[in-house]
Amino acid sequence: MKVVNVYEQYFQAEMMSHDVERRAALTVLTATSEDGRITYTAGVSFFPHRDEEDYAVSYDAWFERELYSAPGRRSGKREAKLMETLQKEIDDLAEQAGGKVFWDKPLREARRG
Repeated sequence: MKVVNVYEQYFQAEMMSHDVERRAALTVLTATSEDGRITYTAGVSFFPHRDEEDYAVSYDAWFERELYSAPGRRSGKREAKLMETLQKEIDDLAEQAGGKVFWDKPLREARRG
């Protein structure tokens, strides 16, 4: 199995989970290939971010949704299309969990894989 974060970026966020205030979120688009099948998921993890250097992502507030799964391999064209809807997908996940990602307040530059 090969897992690649096609995109990941940290943002300011808000959420209360397990009696812990979460002030940041890691957002990701992940591609997983296994046995000739490719699956893409959108994910968001809310974490405390207690100070400027605290990027200890806690996966007890992790939420994800499968966006695509079919026989085949990674496709730049498909990934570009998924990136167009990624913010909406993560906003939906965050709202269902009682959180919010502040897209206009990035904590780090985006990384692409």
